[in-house]
Formats: sequence, C-alpha cells, structure tokens
Amino acid sequence: MKILAIACVTVSAIVASAAAQQAGIKRTVLRTFAFPAGYTTVTALVEVAPGACSGRHTHPGIDTGFVVQGDFVLKLDGKPEQTLKAGDSFATSPSTPHDGCSASGAKLVDTFVVEKGKPLASPAP
Repeated sequence: MKILAIACVTVSAIVASAAAQQAGIKRTVLRTFAFPAGYTTVTALVEVAPGACSGRHTHPGIDTGFVVQGDFVLKLDGKPEQTLKAGDSFATSPSTPHDGCSASGAKLVDTFVVEKGKPLASPAP
C-alpha cells in the first residue's frame, strides 16, 4: 500500500508539472506510466499558439515528439535551428537546453521518459 501511495504522489507531481502552462502553450497529458525501472513515461498532446514559444528549458530524460499539425522550430543549444512541419519528428537529449516556437501554431504528440521523482521540465538559463 505504501508503494502505491508513493507512486500516486510521483505521478501526480509529474502531471502537475506538465500542467503548468506557459502562455500560448497547452499540454494535455494523455498517458503516464512507470516504465522503464526508475523512470516515468509521459505522453502529451502539446498545442502551441501562433507566435508562441515554450521558453528555454530542460528535461531530466529524453523527449521525443511528432508534429501532427502546423509548423514548429526546435532550438537546441549548440545546434542549428530545426524547422519542422506536420509528419516530422524530433528528439532532445536529457538536460539539453532547448526552446520550441511556432509561427502559425502547431500540435505535437510529445513523449517524455524522465527520472522518477523529478519534474517533467525545468527552466534553463
């Protein structure tokens, strides 16, 4: 019972951090589960309003996504900007500062595999 309570608190914290929205960004958690061992996997629908950016941030694990609709510019530190459109996919490595913006608006399906007990994302300097 104690393990179930800890798992519920961990999942609640991850969902709450995913729900913390920047202006123009809406994240809807579709699925959360504890896998692989020591990690939590979160899949979310991310909607980016026209002209909005996510803000520089990092994840304590991998982040992979797929552009469902619209345009999306991924700005990874140390790499050229990637301009993505519907049908394109992307990935960011753990702890790599990045930002994502959309000129005309975008919908993405994003999957995060993050260390258990850590926030889904943290602001980057």
